[in-house]
Amino acid sequence: MKKYKRMLLAAAAVITALGLSACGGGKSKENVSVDVAKLADELNSSVITSDTLNETQSEMLSSIYFFEDGQVTDSKVYMSGNATADEIVVVQCKDEDSAKKAGELLQTRVKNQKDLFSTYNPDEAAKLDKAIVKTAGAYAVMVVCDDYDKAESILKESGF
Repeated sequence: MKKYKRMLLAAAAVITALGLSACGGGKSKENVSVDVAKLADELNSSVITSDTLNETQSEMLSSIYFFEDGQVTDSKVYMSGNATADEIVVVQCKDEDSAKKAGELLQTRVKNQKDLFSTYNPDEAAKLDKAIVKTAGAYAVMVVCDDYDKAESILKESGF
């Protein structure tokens, strides 16, 4: 009986340890909280070196990214005013499912932009091969930039 209890306790300890290690010890992507404007501004000032991006009005998002009405509750977007592929999108959605759908729409945007740029500016099309699209909780981001390592670092610090 004692041997059985010890084996049961050892098994429970192993299962607990495996469960804790699976969590990764970092921020939970479901519980992430992001200041949308601050993150977009930080990305814009840190990872774009070859262009000056312009802030895009939130009213334009549905026609550019095809977000559904009410899907996005907060956003900040920067786009190139020149002929570069540079673009930063940070959106907060009404819930996690909406953020996943927004992420899919952002992936579609990357594909469409790559198709477009490959016809007249192959160097910019190559940037789109490295485009970052991520979701975490109710947030979705897309980054097309000059410094992808820095962008990944900033996003990781923000919970993505």
